[in-house]
Amino acid sequence: MGSIARIEVTNGNPVAALQGFCARLLADGEISAVLAPRRLPVGGGTMPALVADPEQFRDVDPLAPSFRLNAARMLTRLTRGADEGGLVAALLRPCEVRAFIELCKLNQGSLENTLLVSLDCPGAFANADSARFPGNQGDTESLLGFLRAGGQGFFGGVKVARACRTCQHPTGAEADLSIGIFGQEPAKGLLLMANTPRGEGFMARLGLPEASDDGSRAKALQGLLEQRSAAQERLFAETTAATSDMTGLSTFLSACVNCYNCRTACPVCYCKECVFLTDVFEHKPWQYMSWARQRGALKMPTDTVFFHLTRLAHMSTACVGCGQCSNACPNDVPVMELFKTIAASTQKAFEYEAGRDPAEAPPLSVFREHEFTELTGGPD
Repeated sequence: MGSIARIEVTNGNPVAALQGFCARLLADGEISAVLAPRRLPVGGGTMPALVADPEQFRDVDPLAPSFRLNAARMLTRLTRGADEGGLVAALLRPCEVRAFIELCKLNQGSLENTLLVSLDCPGAFANADSARFPGNQGDTESLLGFLRAGGQGFFGGVKVARACRTCQHPTGAEADLSIGIFGQEPAKGLLLMANTPRGEGFMARLGLPEASDDGSRAKALQGLLEQRSAAQERLFAETTAATSDMTGLSTFLSACVNCYNCRTACPVCYCKECVFLTDVFEHKPWQYMSWARQRGALKMPTDTVFFHLTRLAHMSTACVGCGQCSNACPNDVPVMELFKTIAASTQKAFEYEAGRDPAEAPPLSVFREHEFTELTGGPD
Protein backbone atom coordinates (compact mmCIF):
# COMPACT_ATOMS: atom_id res chain seq x y z
CA MET A 1 0.00 0.00 0.00
CA GLY A 2 1.14 3.55 -0.70
CA SER A 3 0.55 6.78 1.18
CA ILE A 4 -2.18 7.11 3.80
CA ALA A 5 -3.97 10.33 4.75
CA ARG A 6 -6.87 11.18 7.01
CA ILE A 7 -10.21 12.68 6.05
CA GLU A 8 -11.23 14.62 9.14
CA VAL A 9 -14.87 14.43 10.24
CA THR A 10 -16.44 17.33 12.12
CA ASN A 11 -19.70 17.38 14.06
CA GLY A 12 -19.86 13.59 13.79
CA ASN A 13 -21.00 13.76 10.16
CA PRO A 14 -18.90 11.60 7.78
CA VAL A 15 -21.24 12.33 4.85
CA ALA A 16 -20.45 16.06 5.10
CA ALA A 17 -16.74 15.18 5.25
CA LEU A 18 -17.00 13.21 2.00
CA GLN A 19 -18.96 16.03 0.38
CA GLY A 20 -16.00 18.25 1.22
CA PHE A 21 -13.63 15.62 -0.14
CA CYS A 22 -15.56 15.61 -3.44
CA ALA A 23 -15.29 19.40 -3.56
CA ARG A 24 -11.51 19.11 -3.10
CA LEU A 25 -11.34 16.69 -6.03
CA LEU A 26 -13.35 19.00 -8.27
CA ALA A 27 -11.13 21.94 -7.31
CA ASP A 28 -8.16 20.08 -8.77
CA GLY A 29 -7.56 21.43 -12.26
CA GLU A 30 -7.32 17.93 -13.73
CA ILE A 31 -10.86 16.90 -12.69
CA SER A 32 -13.78 18.04 -14.84
CA ALA A 33 -16.61 16.41 -12.87
CA VAL A 34 -17.28 13.90 -10.09
CA LEU A 35 -19.55 10.88 -10.50
CA ALA A 36 -21.02 10.06 -7.07
CA PRO A 37 -24.21 8.76 -5.43
CA ARG A 38 -26.69 11.61 -4.87
CA ARG A 39 -29.77 11.53 -2.67
CA LEU A 40 -33.08 11.22 -4.45
CA PRO A 41 -35.62 14.01 -3.83
CA VAL A 42 -38.30 11.47 -2.86
CA GLY A 43 -38.36 7.90 -1.55
CA GLY A 44 -34.91 7.89 0.04
CA GLY A 45 -31.74 6.31 -1.27
CA THR A 46 -29.39 7.48 -3.99
CA MET A 47 -28.68 7.35 -7.71
CA PRO A 48 -25.43 8.18 -9.54
CA ALA A 49 -25.02 11.82 -10.55
CA LEU A 50 -22.33 13.63 -12.52
CA VAL A 51 -21.56 16.76 -10.49
CA ALA A 52 -19.74 19.72 -12.05
CA ASP A 53 -20.93 22.44 -9.63
CA PRO A 54 -19.45 22.29 -6.09
CA GLU A 55 -22.73 23.64 -4.68
CA GLN A 56 -24.43 20.42 -5.76
CA PHE A 57 -22.29 18.25 -3.49
CA ARG A 58 -24.67 19.08 -0.63
CA ASP A 59 -26.88 16.18 -1.79
CA VAL A 60 -24.07 13.69 -2.45
CA ASP A 61 -24.07 10.71 -0.08
CA PRO A 62 -21.44 8.03 -0.89
CA LEU A 63 -22.08 6.23 2.42
CA ALA A 64 -25.82 5.57 2.02
CA PRO A 65 -26.46 1.80 1.86
CA SER A 66 -28.58 2.30 -1.24
CA PHE A 67 -27.62 0.56 -4.49
CA ARG A 68 -30.29 1.12 -7.12
CA LEU A 69 -27.87 1.00 -10.05
CA ASN A 70 -24.36 -0.29 -10.68
CA ALA A 71 -22.70 2.84 -12.09
CA ALA A 72 -19.94 1.03 -14.00
CA ARG A 73 -21.76 1.14 -17.32
CA MET A 74 -22.64 4.82 -16.76
CA LEU A 75 -18.95 5.52 -16.29
CA THR A 76 -18.09 3.84 -19.60
CA ARG A 77 -20.29 6.41 -21.34
CA LEU A 78 -18.27 9.20 -19.75
CA THR A 79 -14.84 7.79 -20.52
CA ARG A 80 -15.12 5.89 -23.79
CA GLY A 81 -13.11 7.23 -26.74
CA ALA A 82 -10.85 10.26 -26.89
CA ASP A 83 -10.23 12.40 -23.83
CA GLU A 84 -12.61 15.18 -24.85
CA GLY A 85 -14.50 15.78 -21.63
CA GLY A 86 -11.59 15.78 -19.19
CA LEU A 87 -10.85 13.46 -16.29
CA VAL A 88 -13.83 12.10 -14.34
CA ALA A 89 -13.42 11.27 -10.64
CA ALA A 90 -15.79 8.42 -9.79
CA LEU A 91 -16.76 7.42 -6.23
CA LEU A 92 -17.79 3.79 -6.61
CA ARG A 93 -18.50 0.70 -4.56
CA PRO A 94 -15.82 -2.01 -4.90
CA CYS A 95 -18.07 -4.15 -7.13
CA GLU A 96 -18.64 -1.12 -9.38
CA VAL A 97 -14.87 -0.60 -9.66
CA ARG A 98 -14.35 -4.23 -10.64
CA ALA A 99 -17.20 -4.11 -13.15
CA PHE A 100 -15.74 -0.97 -14.72
CA ILE A 101 -12.30 -2.57 -14.97
CA GLU A 102 -13.87 -5.58 -16.67
CA LEU A 103 -15.70 -3.34 -19.13
CA CYS A 104 -12.48 -1.48 -19.91
CA LYS A 105 -10.87 -4.82 -20.81
CA LEU A 106 -13.72 -5.26 -23.29
CA ASN A 107 -13.00 -1.82 -24.80
CA GLN A 108 -16.18 -0.29 -23.39
CA GLY A 109 -14.53 2.39 -21.24
CA SER A 110 -11.16 3.96 -20.45
CA LEU A 111 -9.16 3.84 -17.25
CA GLU A 112 -7.00 6.64 -18.63
CA ASN A 113 -9.91 9.09 -18.43
CA THR A 114 -10.91 8.16 -14.88
CA LEU A 115 -9.78 8.68 -11.31
CA LEU A 116 -11.29 5.71 -9.49
CA VAL A 117 -12.12 6.28 -5.82
CA SER A 118 -13.66 3.47 -3.82
CA LEU A 119 -14.93 3.11 -0.27
CA ASP A 120 -14.92 0.22 2.17
CA CYS A 121 -18.38 -1.24 1.60
CA PRO A 122 -20.51 -2.65 4.46
CA GLY A 123 -23.15 -3.49 1.85
CA ALA A 124 -26.45 -2.05 0.73
CA PHE A 125 -30.11 -2.91 1.10
CA ALA A 126 -32.20 -4.35 -1.69
CA ASN A 127 -34.40 -1.79 -3.41
CA ALA A 128 -37.50 -3.23 -1.76
CA ASP A 129 -35.95 -2.80 1.71
CA SER A 130 -34.00 0.41 1.24
CA ALA A 131 -36.67 2.82 2.47
CA ARG A 132 -37.01 0.92 5.77
CA PHE A 133 -33.52 1.94 6.86
CA PRO A 134 -33.54 5.46 8.40
CA GLY A 135 -29.97 6.07 7.24
CA ASN A 136 -31.21 6.11 3.65
CA GLN A 137 -33.46 9.00 4.63
CA GLY A 138 -30.48 11.03 5.87
CA ASP A 139 -30.50 9.97 9.56
CA THR A 140 -26.85 10.31 10.62
CA GLU A 141 -27.04 8.28 13.84
CA SER A 142 -28.58 5.29 12.02
CA LEU A 143 -25.89 5.52 9.36
CA LEU A 144 -23.12 5.66 11.98
CA GLY A 145 -24.50 2.55 13.67
CA PHE A 146 -24.60 0.77 10.33
CA LEU A 147 -21.00 1.70 9.52
CA ARG A 148 -19.69 0.69 12.95
CA ALA A 149 -21.36 -2.71 12.59
CA GLY A 150 -19.88 -3.23 9.13
CA GLY A 151 -23.38 -3.81 7.78
CA GLN A 152 -23.73 -6.99 9.86
CA GLY A 153 -27.11 -7.61 11.54
CA PHE A 154 -30.63 -6.23 11.22
CA PHE A 155 -31.30 -2.54 10.61
CA GLY A 156 -34.87 -1.27 10.61
CA GLY A 157 -35.94 -4.92 10.63
CA VAL A 158 -34.04 -5.82 7.45
CA LYS A 159 -30.60 -7.09 6.46
CA VAL A 160 -28.41 -5.89 3.62
CA ALA A 161 -28.88 -7.73 0.33
CA ARG A 162 -27.63 -11.31 0.16
CA ALA A 163 -25.13 -10.39 -2.57
CA CYS A 164 -23.51 -8.01 -0.07
CA ARG A 165 -23.66 -10.50 2.81
CA THR A 166 -21.60 -12.92 0.70
CA CYS A 167 -19.25 -10.42 -1.00
CA GLN A 168 -15.54 -11.24 -0.68
CA HIS A 169 -14.22 -7.95 -2.06
CA PRO A 170 -15.47 -5.09 0.15
CA THR A 171 -12.41 -2.80 0.04
CA GLY A 172 -11.90 -1.52 -3.53
CA ALA A 173 -8.15 -2.08 -3.57
CA GLU A 174 -8.27 -1.93 -7.39
CA ALA A 175 -9.14 1.81 -7.33
CA ASP A 176 -6.63 4.67 -7.52
CA LEU A 177 -7.73 5.86 -4.07
CA SER A 178 -9.51 3.91 -1.33
CA ILE A 179 -11.47 5.39 1.57
CA GLY A 180 -11.10 3.24 4.68
CA ILE A 181 -14.13 2.84 6.94
CA PHE A 182 -13.66 -0.59 8.51
CA GLY A 183 -12.14 -0.44 11.98
CA GLN A 184 -12.44 3.37 12.11
CA GLU A 185 -14.68 5.59 14.20
CA PRO A 186 -16.65 7.17 11.33
CA ALA A 187 -17.86 10.04 13.50
CA LYS A 188 -14.26 11.20 13.88
CA GLY A 189 -12.33 10.36 10.72
CA LEU A 190 -11.76 8.10 7.72
CA LEU A 191 -8.60 6.85 6.05
CA LEU A 192 -7.60 7.72 2.48
CA MET A 193 -5.16 5.30 0.83
CA ALA A 194 -3.32 5.56 -2.50
CA ASN A 195 -3.14 2.33 -4.51
CA THR A 196 -1.68 3.56 -7.82
CA PRO A 197 0.79 6.20 -9.04
CA ARG A 198 -2.16 8.32 -10.18
CA GLY A 199 -3.66 7.97 -6.71
CA GLU A 200 -0.35 9.01 -5.14
CA GLY A 201 -0.27 12.14 -7.28
CA PHE A 202 -3.76 13.22 -6.27
CA MET A 203 -3.09 12.34 -2.63
CA ALA A 204 -0.12 14.72 -2.60
CA ARG A 205 -2.16 17.55 -4.14
CA LEU A 206 -5.20 17.17 -1.87
CA GLY A 207 -3.20 18.41 1.10
CA LEU A 208 -4.81 16.10 3.66
CA PRO A 209 -3.02 15.31 6.94
CA GLU A 210 -0.88 12.19 6.92
CA ALA A 211 -2.12 9.15 8.84
CA SER A 212 -1.11 5.60 9.63
CA ASP A 213 -3.04 2.36 9.77
CA ASP A 214 -2.71 0.83 13.23
CA GLY A 215 -4.06 -2.54 12.07
CA SER A 216 -7.64 -1.96 13.21
CA ARG A 217 -8.89 -1.88 9.63
CA ALA A 218 -7.27 -5.21 8.74
CA LYS A 219 -8.64 -6.80 11.92
CA ALA A 220 -12.17 -5.57 11.22
CA LEU A 221 -11.90 -6.73 7.62
CA GLN A 222 -10.77 -10.19 8.65
CA GLY A 223 -13.76 -10.64 10.94
CA LEU A 224 -16.14 -9.42 8.26
CA LEU A 225 -14.71 -11.74 5.62
CA GLU A 226 -14.98 -14.74 7.93
CA GLN A 227 -18.72 -14.14 8.29
CA ARG A 228 -19.18 -13.48 4.59
CA SER A 229 -17.18 -16.55 3.55
CA ALA A 230 -19.39 -18.78 5.67
CA ALA A 231 -22.49 -17.15 4.20
CA GLN A 232 -21.12 -17.62 0.68
CA GLU A 233 -20.48 -21.31 1.22
CA ARG A 234 -24.09 -21.75 2.36
CA LEU A 235 -25.32 -19.87 -0.72
CA PHE A 236 -23.25 -22.07 -3.05
CA ALA A 237 -24.41 -25.29 -1.37
CA GLU A 238 -28.09 -24.31 -1.43
CA THR A 239 -28.01 -23.14 -5.04
CA THR A 240 -26.05 -26.13 -6.30
CA ALA A 241 -28.48 -28.54 -4.64
CA ALA A 242 -31.51 -26.70 -6.03
CA THR A 243 -30.21 -26.53 -9.63
CA SER A 244 -28.39 -29.86 -9.99
CA ASP A 245 -30.57 -31.00 -12.91
CA MET A 246 -32.86 -29.44 -15.52
CA THR A 247 -35.97 -30.11 -13.46
CA GLY A 248 -34.47 -28.29 -10.49
CA LEU A 249 -33.19 -25.45 -12.66
CA SER A 250 -36.60 -25.02 -14.29
CA THR A 251 -38.23 -24.88 -10.87
CA PHE A 252 -35.60 -22.42 -9.62
CA LEU A 253 -36.36 -20.06 -12.52
CA SER A 254 -40.10 -20.82 -12.80
CA ALA A 255 -41.26 -17.31 -11.80
CA CYS A 256 -39.23 -15.64 -14.58
CA VAL A 257 -41.45 -13.59 -16.94
CA ASN A 258 -38.80 -12.74 -19.56
CA CYS A 259 -38.81 -9.06 -18.60
CA TYR A 260 -35.01 -9.02 -19.11
CA ASN A 261 -34.58 -6.62 -16.18
CA CYS A 262 -31.62 -8.69 -15.00
CA ARG A 263 -29.91 -8.24 -18.37
CA THR A 264 -30.55 -4.50 -18.30
CA ALA A 265 -29.32 -4.12 -14.70
CA CYS A 266 -26.18 -6.23 -15.17
CA PRO A 267 -23.17 -3.89 -15.48
CA VAL A 268 -21.10 -6.31 -17.58
CA CYS A 269 -23.86 -7.39 -20.01
CA TYR A 270 -22.86 -4.90 -22.69
CA CYS A 271 -23.94 -6.24 -26.12
CA LYS A 272 -25.40 -3.53 -28.34
CA GLU A 273 -28.00 -6.00 -29.65
CA CYS A 274 -29.21 -8.90 -27.52
CA VAL A 275 -30.31 -11.98 -29.44
CA PHE A 276 -33.34 -12.21 -27.16
CA LEU A 277 -34.55 -8.84 -28.42
CA THR A 278 -34.49 -9.96 -32.06
CA ASP A 279 -37.09 -11.99 -33.96
CA VAL A 280 -35.19 -15.24 -33.33
CA PHE A 281 -37.55 -15.97 -30.44
CA GLU A 282 -40.72 -14.73 -32.10
CA HIS A 283 -42.19 -18.22 -32.46
CA LYS A 284 -45.14 -19.01 -34.72
CA PRO A 285 -48.51 -20.01 -33.23
CA TRP A 286 -48.24 -23.51 -34.67
CA GLN A 287 -44.91 -24.01 -32.87
CA TYR A 288 -46.47 -23.22 -29.50
CA MET A 289 -49.35 -25.61 -30.26
CA SER A 290 -46.96 -28.36 -31.30
CA TRP A 291 -44.86 -28.04 -28.16
CA ALA A 292 -47.95 -28.02 -25.98
CA ARG A 293 -49.23 -31.23 -27.60
CA GLN A 294 -45.84 -32.92 -27.22
CA ARG A 295 -45.50 -32.07 -23.54
CA GLY A 296 -49.12 -31.94 -22.49
CA ALA A 297 -48.64 -28.41 -21.13
CA LEU A 298 -46.31 -25.57 -22.07
CA LYS A 299 -45.14 -22.96 -19.57
CA MET A 300 -45.66 -19.45 -20.82
CA PRO A 301 -43.63 -17.44 -21.53
CA THR A 302 -41.23 -19.91 -23.12
CA ASP A 303 -37.43 -19.69 -23.37
CA THR A 304 -36.95 -18.41 -19.81
CA VAL A 305 -34.46 -21.14 -18.87
CA PHE A 306 -32.67 -20.80 -22.20
CA PHE A 307 -32.37 -17.05 -21.65
CA HIS A 308 -30.59 -17.50 -18.32
CA LEU A 309 -28.37 -20.31 -19.62
CA THR A 310 -27.33 -18.11 -22.54
CA ARG A 311 -26.48 -15.24 -20.20
CA LEU A 312 -24.51 -17.58 -17.95
CA ALA A 313 -22.48 -18.90 -20.88
CA HIS A 314 -21.94 -15.38 -22.16
CA MET A 315 -20.79 -13.52 -19.06
CA SER A 316 -20.07 -15.82 -16.11
CA THR A 317 -16.36 -15.06 -16.56
CA ALA A 318 -17.13 -11.33 -16.13
CA CYS A 319 -19.65 -11.47 -13.25
CA VAL A 320 -18.55 -9.41 -10.23
CA GLY A 321 -21.40 -10.57 -7.95
CA CYS A 322 -22.93 -7.12 -7.41
CA GLY A 323 -26.45 -8.58 -7.15
CA GLN A 324 -28.17 -6.03 -9.37
CA CYS A 325 -29.78 -8.86 -11.37
CA SER A 326 -31.82 -9.94 -8.33
CA ASN A 327 -32.33 -6.33 -7.27
CA ALA A 328 -34.07 -5.65 -10.57
CA CYS A 329 -36.21 -8.80 -10.67
CA PRO A 330 -39.94 -8.06 -10.16
CA ASN A 331 -40.72 -11.63 -9.09
CA ASP A 332 -37.85 -12.26 -6.64
CA VAL A 333 -36.24 -14.95 -8.77
CA PRO A 334 -32.89 -15.73 -7.04
CA VAL A 335 -30.89 -14.76 -10.13
CA MET A 336 -27.90 -13.53 -8.16
CA GLU A 337 -27.56 -16.83 -6.32
CA LEU A 338 -27.41 -18.76 -9.59
CA PHE A 339 -25.04 -16.39 -11.37
CA LYS A 340 -22.72 -15.98 -8.39
CA THR A 341 -22.48 -19.76 -7.93
CA ILE A 342 -21.76 -20.47 -11.59
CA ALA A 343 -19.42 -17.49 -11.96
CA ALA A 344 -17.33 -18.62 -8.98
CA SER A 345 -16.92 -22.06 -10.54
CA THR A 346 -16.17 -20.70 -14.02
CA GLN A 347 -13.64 -18.14 -12.86
CA LYS A 348 -11.91 -20.69 -10.63
CA ALA A 349 -11.58 -23.04 -13.61
CA PHE A 350 -9.86 -20.29 -15.62
CA GLU A 351 -7.81 -19.09 -12.61
CA TYR A 352 -9.36 -15.70 -13.23
CA GLU A 353 -11.14 -13.11 -11.13
CA ALA A 354 -13.32 -10.50 -12.81
CA GLY A 355 -12.01 -6.95 -12.26
CA ARG A 356 -8.96 -8.03 -10.29
CA ASP A 357 -6.27 -6.68 -12.59
CA PRO A 358 -6.65 -4.34 -15.60
CA ALA A 359 -3.70 -6.08 -17.28
CA GLU A 360 -5.22 -9.57 -16.96
CA ALA A 361 -6.87 -10.58 -20.23
CA PRO A 362 -10.41 -12.07 -20.11
CA PRO A 363 -10.22 -15.89 -20.26
CA LEU A 364 -11.91 -16.39 -23.63
CA SER A 365 -9.69 -13.81 -25.34
CA VAL A 366 -6.44 -15.78 -24.88
CA PHE A 367 -5.25 -19.28 -25.78
CA ARG A 368 -3.27 -21.38 -23.34
CA GLU A 369 -1.74 -24.49 -24.83
CA HIS A 370 -1.98 -26.62 -21.70
CA GLU A 371 -5.39 -25.43 -20.44
CA PHE A 372 -8.02 -28.01 -19.40
CA THR A 373 -5.81 -31.01 -20.17
CA GLU A 374 -8.33 -33.26 -18.40
CA LEU A 375 -10.58 -32.61 -21.42
CA THR A 376 -8.08 -32.19 -24.25
CA GLY A 377 -5.75 -34.99 -23.20
CA GLY A 378 -2.75 -32.69 -22.92
CA PRO A 379 0.05 -32.08 -25.41
CA ASP A 380 0.99 -34.81 -27.89
